[in-house]
Amino acid sequence: MPQSASTLTDSDSSPVTRVSVVPGGPVEGKMRPPGSKSLTNRALICAAFASGTSRLSGTLVSEDTEVMIESLAKIGVSIKPVDGGRTLVVEGVGGVVSDDARKISSETPVEMFIANSGTTVRFLTAALSAFGGKYRLSGIDRMHERPIGDLVDAIAPALDGSIAATSEGKCPPVDIDSKGWTGQPMRVGGGVSSQYLSGLMMAGPIASKPIRIEIVGEMVSIPYVRMTARLMESFGGVTGWEFDGDEPWSGLRCVNVEGSYQGCEFDVEPDASAASYFWAAAAISGGRVRVEGLTENATQGDVRFARVLEQMGCQYSSDENGITIQGGPLSGIDVEMGEISDTVQTLAVVALFADGPTRVRGVAHNRFKETDRIGNLAIELRKLGARVDEHDDGLTIHPLSDPARLSVGGPVVMETYNDHRMAMSFALLGLRLPGIEILNPACTRKTYPDFWADLQTLTGRSHVWTTTGATGAVAP
Repeated sequence: MPQSASTLTDSDSSPVTRVSVVPGGPVEGKMRPPGSKSLTNRALICAAFASGTSRLSGTLVSEDTEVMIESLAKIGVSIKPVDGGRTLVVEGVGGVVSDDARKISSETPVEMFIANSGTTVRFLTAALSAFGGKYRLSGIDRMHERPIGDLVDAIAPALDGSIAATSEGKCPPVDIDSKGWTGQPMRVGGGVSSQYLSGLMMAGPIASKPIRIEIVGEMVSIPYVRMTARLMESFGGVTGWEFDGDEPWSGLRCVNVEGSYQGCEFDVEPDASAASYFWAAAAISGGRVRVEGLTENATQGDVRFARVLEQMGCQYSSDENGITIQGGPLSGIDVEMGEISDTVQTLAVVALFADGPTRVRGVAHNRFKETDRIGNLAIELRKLGARVDEHDDGLTIHPLSDPARLSVGGPVVMETYNDHRMAMSFALLGLRLPGIEILNPACTRKTYPDFWADLQTLTGRSHVWTTTGATGAVAP
C-alpha cells in the first residue's frame, strides 16, 4: 500500500524518517492533484464572512486549510465537511449574525494558531481587523520569522483600533483589537508577497464600505491577485483597477473594492503548484504525464509552469480537460518566474538534467517563504555536486556533470527545512538518481498529505522508507 506522509512524524524526540524514490524508466500516466490551497483558503474567507450558506466543492484537506477552518470556527463560523472534507458547507457570519460573532472576542482576545500557513495568517489578519474584535494570531517558530509588517502597516492607519506584529522584524504573532476599518485609503508594498494585497482585497467587503488600496512599488505574483479578484466576484465582491500606462497589469497602482459577500456554490480547481511535480516527472524521465482538471484557462497562474517546460524542450498539449507534458532532451533557459514563484524549486531540479545552465529571475521574495527558497535550495542542490549561483533576484542552476557518479558515493541526504515544496521537488531527483534520501517527508502534509502515495501510484514503483530510532537502528 502507498504510504501517506500524514502517518509520519519527525521531531527532536521522535524517530527520524527518510524516504527514497526509486529510479526507473520513463514515467507514464495521468494524475489529478488535490484542490488548490490558494483557492480553498480564499474561498473559506469569503464564505465565512458572507450572508447565507456556501458550498465549496473540491476543497483541499491539508494542514494549511485545517488551521484556517479551526481559526474561523473560533468566531462562530460553522464549517461542515462532506466527502472527507473535499466539500465544505459554510454558514457565514455576515449580516445579522455579525454582532454575535464579534461578541466572542469582545473581552479576551481569541487565540488562533496558524502553524506555518502564510495564507491563513495574512488573510485572517486583514479579514479580522475589518470585521472587528480582539485576536492573537501565532504559529510555529518559522512563522514568527516571516515578515508581515507591510500588511500591518497598511491596515494600521485605516483601523479603528490597534494592530501590531510583535516579533522582531515585524513578524507574527499578530495582535488585533479592532472596531473595524474607517474607510480611509490604504497603501501596501508589493515586493514581498501578493498575499498582502489579496488579503486586503478580500477584507474590503467585510468592512462594509468602499475601500481604496494603493500599491507601492512593483507587485509580485500578479496572477494570484487576479485569482483573488475572480473568486471575490463569485461571492459578490467588486473590484476596480488602476494602472500606470496603457498595458494592463504591468503597472498596477490601485485597487478599489466594494460590494458584500453572499453565500454561493464554488468549485475549487486542482492545485496547479502541485501539478508542477507531475509535469516535471515527465520532463526529467523522458515520459508522458497528463494532469487532469487543469486547462490553459485555469484561475491559477502556476499552470504556466507547463509552458516553461515546453521552453526547455518538452512537448506540450492541452484540451478542455487537462494538460499533458511529454519529456524530451532538455535545454537550459533564462526565465522570469516572479508570477509562478512556487514552482522555482521544481524547475531547479529539472534544470539539473538540462544541457546548459538555467537562470531564474524575479523571485527575490522567495527568501521569505516557508524557508529561504533561494539560499537553502542552493545548499541542498550543491550536495549533488551541482554548481548553483545565487543572485539578488534568483539563482542559476548548472546541470550535473556526471549524475552516474552519485550511484557509488553512498546516499545523499536532502534536508527539507520543514518546507513541503522542498520535499516534493527533491522527490523528483530519485526518478533519475539512486541514493537520494529525503528527510522529514511528512512536511508535505502542509498542502499535499497524499503526495508520496500519488507519486508512487504514478511511477508504479514503491518508495523506500527508513526510520532511524534512538538507538541508531534503521528499520524499513
